[in-house]
Amino acid sequence: MDAVTGAVRRVAGPLVEIELDGGHTAAMSEQVLLGAARVPGEVVAIRGGVLTVQAYEYTGGLAPGDPVIPQHRPLSALLGAALLGGVFDGLLRPLAGAGDWLGGSGGAPDATPDERTWQFTPEADPGDPAPAGTRLGTLAVCTAVEHRVLVPPGLHENRPDPDGYGAPAQPRLDWIAPPGQYGQHAVVARVGGEPVALSERWPIRRPRPFRRRLDSVTPLHTGQRALDLLFPIAKGGSAAVPGGFGTGKTVLLQQIAKWCDADVIIYLGCGERGNEMAQVVDEISRLRDPRGGGRLAERTVVVANTSDMPMMARESSIYVGACVAEYYRDMGYDAVVIADSTSRWAEALREFASRSGALPAEEGFPADLASALAAFYERAGTVQTLGSGRGSVTVLGAVSPPGGDMAEPVTVHTERFVRARWTLDRDLAYARHYPAVSWAASFSRDAAALAHAAGFGPLRERLVLILARADRLADLVDLVGISALPAEERMAVLAGRLVREGVLQQSALSETDGYSPDRKTAALAEAVLAVIDRCFAVARAAGPVPVESVDFGPLLRAREQAGPQDVAVVEQCRDTVLAALDALAGGEAPR
Repeated sequence: MDAVTGAVRRVAGPLVEIELDGGHTAAMSEQVLLGAARVPGEVVAIRGGVLTVQAYEYTGGLAPGDPVIPQHRPLSALLGAALLGGVFDGLLRPLAGAGDWLGGSGGAPDATPDERTWQFTPEADPGDPAPAGTRLGTLAVCTAVEHRVLVPPGLHENRPDPDGYGAPAQPRLDWIAPPGQYGQHAVVARVGGEPVALSERWPIRRPRPFRRRLDSVTPLHTGQRALDLLFPIAKGGSAAVPGGFGTGKTVLLQQIAKWCDADVIIYLGCGERGNEMAQVVDEISRLRDPRGGGRLAERTVVVANTSDMPMMARESSIYVGACVAEYYRDMGYDAVVIADSTSRWAEALREFASRSGALPAEEGFPADLASALAAFYERAGTVQTLGSGRGSVTVLGAVSPPGGDMAEPVTVHTERFVRARWTLDRDLAYARHYPAVSWAASFSRDAAALAHAAGFGPLRERLVLILARADRLADLVDLVGISALPAEERMAVLAGRLVREGVLQQSALSETDGYSPDRKTAALAEAVLAVIDRCFAVARAAGPVPVESVDFGPLLRAREQAGPQDVAVVEQCRDTVLAALDALAGGEAPR
């Protein structure tokens, strides 16, 4: 039983003032438990002998004089085999089996014991060198992701130097458990006299160490053509998804979570509506994983801090997701963090700043908003791990600007720190063009290199030029009408329409087109470009009117008619339209 070393002095919503008994101290960011319900909190200010604590749960019933129990550690997450396939709250406590109201668990993810066991297979021998990151064995958790048991970082941070030369002695493996079934708290090895369990705690705000950052030109394949073709990001990159209400941010991020080629998915519902989070969990649990043949949920971690949960836990949920992603990165995996949305996280920062008396900056947000956003997106990257492997963390954050105002602080500051921005356009969404990714307002800083690595380089260049030219002519068409334009400009407008409707549009509800692998994406782009080239050639000979009267339906329906691997269907649709255009060039009526 933890010792009571202080008492509550004052309660003001989620902010609680406490005093510690004489001789006891607490540091900034230290975790404490408040009252008989053991409400978790974190020290956020120290003024003399009075400590201000930010509570992460409802403080109703907490009163002056209630006991305080310092935990002598920062807010930490329990990392282990129980993560994959689980649904957790903003403090990484499991929601499975939880009551209707969270509370009384003291912020400890292991307060409710997990009785599961996993088969441990040792892969090291006693006497072997075992510095941080050394692989000790594996756990049979799921078929898609092999759970690797590593020597945790920081195990021998204070190890003495027996020789006096300034370098600590190399730790060695003293003992390792035999093969068998073990629970998540079981000790399976002893390294340099220190026990190594199947789970470990790590402070959520402290990035996990690595050897060095690596440059990455490996694209993250999302299965969404508008992103993979025009605005790709690398594994280990970061992207923001700003968009107003109803533009499809959540649906797009759900599609990426279901179809991207990462090894582990961490989905953060930060202030999300409860029904949307329930839909995400239900879809992930039912979706078949194309990698291992099991369920996608087996390699997914869901952090559900919905809008009806304690608001102050949103601030920690972002860091919890990054911490979990780095845990799997250290195993040598590519992890993706999907945060929906960072705007609600920033709103939590604003409310906390106002309660704590911090000086407000633009639109009431705290002055360190930019620094907080930078600290979050900085945790993305491809690295050489402590075990000399390679792993990555990719961060995708949704931004929900009030009223669709892209000049508000969260959107502006986020744009400074990400490698790509996938802006969702309200007009495209209202025109039922999904995903509503604006090709004019989006960007990718690494687009040229990543498109070349994926084999999309020439295709992307042509598509971008066609869309830009069509956009320049759009206002002129609205002013004077399409019939007043020369043949070349009329074909440019037609080309933009074919690209938008034949390539960039993609229905998340379609069984055949919800996911588009690189092969299908390239086939659709090549088919549309071939038809566009023929349109320009025929228009020069026969004029634009006959070309505009051709039925392009077979080409535009190819994305729906062709399955993910049905390139032949795309080619047949292309040939049908090309035959109709050739008939015009030969003086025949189009069929």
